[in-house]
Amino acid sequence: MIYIALIAPVIIGFGLVQLIKPNSKQLQLFLSFSGAYLISITVLHLIPEVFETQKKNIGLFILLGIVLQTGLEYLSRGAEHGHIHSHDFEKKIPWLLLTSLFIHAFLEGMPLGIGENNNLLYAIVIHKLPIAIILAMFLKNSSASKGLFFLVLFLFAIMSPVGSWVSSNFTMIHAYEDHINAVIIGVFLHISTAILFESSENHKFNARKFIAILVGFTLAFISVNV
Repeated sequence: MIYIALIAPVIIGFGLVQLIKPNSKQLQLFLSFSGAYLISITVLHLIPEVFETQKKNIGLFILLGIVLQTGLEYLSRGAEHGHIHSHDFEKKIPWLLLTSLFIHAFLEGMPLGIGENNNLLYAIVIHKLPIAIILAMFLKNSSASKGLFFLVLFLFAIMSPVGSWVSSNFTMIHAYEDHINAVIIGVFLHISTAILFESSENHKFNARKFIAILVGFTLAFISVNV
């Protein structure tokens, strides 16, 4: 069931690109919503849970997650939070960018294989959908063949399930459950804050984006407290 939920955003994103072709304003609203939801789940649920374990230096692993995501973002140019540019796909497929995106997707799936966490699953699905839409749009408009187009989307779709499968089938990883969760918290903090900062373009107030962010906060709060 978790695997299906993690693959579904890519299938839905592909379908939306084929049928509706979302515009940049719609995608920015969805990104704002997903960023707000992601940071809310991180702050309201993941951080309290990981600090309840009282593991020594757990905060250090959160910082490690931020550093790790900073490094991945250097390679991906911010693709994890929707920062994909058309010129990245003009001449050839940017495999370095995509590899970084695949690694990110793999890492965020790992905590789901260690323990059941519906709030984290919802956050990943909501975060993954707009990225899948943006990726599918640029691949469709690139010079990539149909085979390559579907290969990239397939790899992006399975990375989170593979991360979940690896962590659930290698029991030695379970001993580091809290440390892995802390690293993922750092990754999520980096991505969600980047999305929210970018949603406030030129520091101008945008009522629709502000409402999208409030809706994300509210739904995450309800999800954690139900």
